[in-house]
Amino acid sequence: MRLFLEHGFEATTLDDIAAAADVSRRSLFHYFGSKEEIVFSTKADFPALVAEAIRRRPADEALLDMVENAFLELAGTHISESARNLARLIQDTPALSAGDQAKYEKVERVLAQALAERKGRPELDIECRVTATAAIGILKLSTQAWLAGNDIGPDTFGRTAFAALRRVAGQAPDVRE
Repeated sequence: MRLFLEHGFEATTLDDIAAAADVSRRSLFHYFGSKEEIVFSTKADFPALVAEAIRRRPADEALLDMVENAFLELAGTHISESARNLARLIQDTPALSAGDQAKYEKVERVLAQALAERKGRPELDIECRVTATAAIGILKLSTQAWLAGNDIGPDTFGRTAFAALRRVAGQAPDVRE
């Protein structure tokens, strides 16, 4: 990661990485199939961290509260300058930003499933899925605001965004049967 951050993703070669890791290029390919995989390996545990944070929430907590509080807990423990630098590298590198979208889709699925499990609902529960989709949208917006350099952290932006979602959601009638 140091090489990517110092020299840029495109300028860093697999040979550079192998030399810095003191392994052969061939050995490097035993662990990673591409440079993109190297970057995303640093975030591979994020879906599991999200699911664990949901499992720690009280089962009787409202869905939006459950997700917001879980995300705030994660922000409190996983926000650092190195995380920001990595997120900026991903955002600024087209080859990585496309793969980042796939990561968000996986996190959304894991989040919806974790919510359903915690609430004792069916795996494809529509309220859990909608909550997960909205929450991942807020996570993306929070990350973008954080990277934009507005002296607003993703936790503060996230609180504001969840409050906005609650206001918007309060405008529609309940359509459940």
